[in-house]
Amino acid sequence: MSNLYAQRGVSAQKEDVHQATKNLYKGLFPLSFCQVFADVLANDPNFVNLMHDDTAGTKSVLAYLYWAQTGDLSVWAGIAQDCIVMNLDDLICTGITSNILFTSTISRNKHLIPTQVLEAIINGTQQFFNAMQTHQVSITYAGGETADVGDLVKTIDVAGTMMARWPKNKIITNQKIAPNQVIVGLASFGQATYENIYNSGIGSNGLTSARHDVLSKHYATTYPDSYYQNLPPEVTYIGKYNLTDTVPNSTLNIGQMLLSPTRTYAPVVTKILDQHFNNIAGIIHCSGGGQTKCMKFLPTNMQVVKNNLFTPPPIFNIIQQQSGADFKEMYQVFNMGHRLEIFTNADTAQQIIAIANSFNIDAQIIGHTKQAYEKTLVLDGSFGTLTY
Repeated sequence: MSNLYAQRGVSAQKEDVHQATKNLYKGLFPLSFCQVFADVLANDPNFVNLMHDDTAGTKSVLAYLYWAQTGDLSVWAGIAQDCIVMNLDDLICTGITSNILFTSTISRNKHLIPTQVLEAIINGTQQFFNAMQTHQVSITYAGGETADVGDLVKTIDVAGTMMARWPKNKIITNQKIAPNQVIVGLASFGQATYENIYNSGIGSNGLTSARHDVLSKHYATTYPDSYYQNLPPEVTYIGKYNLTDTVPNSTLNIGQMLLSPTRTYAPVVTKILDQHFNNIAGIIHCSGGGQTKCMKFLPTNMQVVKNNLFTPPPIFNIIQQQSGADFKEMYQVFNMGHRLEIFTNADTAQQIIAIANSFNIDAQIIGHTKQAYEKTLVLDGSFGTLTY
């Protein structure tokens, strides 16, 4: 899969991006999940500012394919949620869970993406915010930009920016992550109390490869606007599935599994931080980089051992079967079953698990930290032992 990734022009670790940004200021707390800055809005030393942006990525191409094939506009509300959650769940890792401003940037090819799609995305954005408000997660929709840029964007790109002002003493800096702590993982799949249907757990990472590995060549010939035309045929839509193919023992078809809206953990983390802030050493959103994401946020040399991982939900088995990727690659690209992990002590861990369960989200201690001479990660399970 590494070779396929490179040929498709994507990278799980974003090495080029890190190289390009290596000289930029890292903020007040360099290990915090998002960059945190001094309060320039009110110049209050007791507060900090945070601005963060992200996109739904190439998952929007999947939505385009599914909508074009089926006429189902509802997938676009899911894309709105993907964009929001890729921002929001980064923010909650810093401890910020409310009083957030959001602005969207939607770039489209007007010839392929009509007004109805824009309406579905914009209305879906506000609907998500309304739902979060009932869980004390307050996000204000501050408008944004919608640009018709068909010369730049083949179909549509959905991006957004979040901004917040927050008490400095309520920031999770990840600086407290240390040896002899336990790690609680919160499942990415299932149906939380605030979700309407089963969530496959896919999130919004690795979707370029998931799309090309799982879907058949039919999509290359029927929807040429859905991919870069210079991609080699051997890496373009090389799977066997149609988006509407059924999946055994599932109420979702292939397209719906790939398009499951990214789960937010904001309602859960709001409650966890309200009750246990002082016992939370760090929070990691297992997004780009999958289960290796935590390596970027370790303050000292230590080994992270994950030896009680969730059994991956079916969508990842489908992707692996179609791509031929080994487990080391899969765990580096996809979340593989949990997308949020919390570093804490053993007693607090049990209370975090109970809070997650109250939202019908599976949670468990998935590993621990221990002293080491260098920063390493070990994944241990039925797949064997993987070291990063």
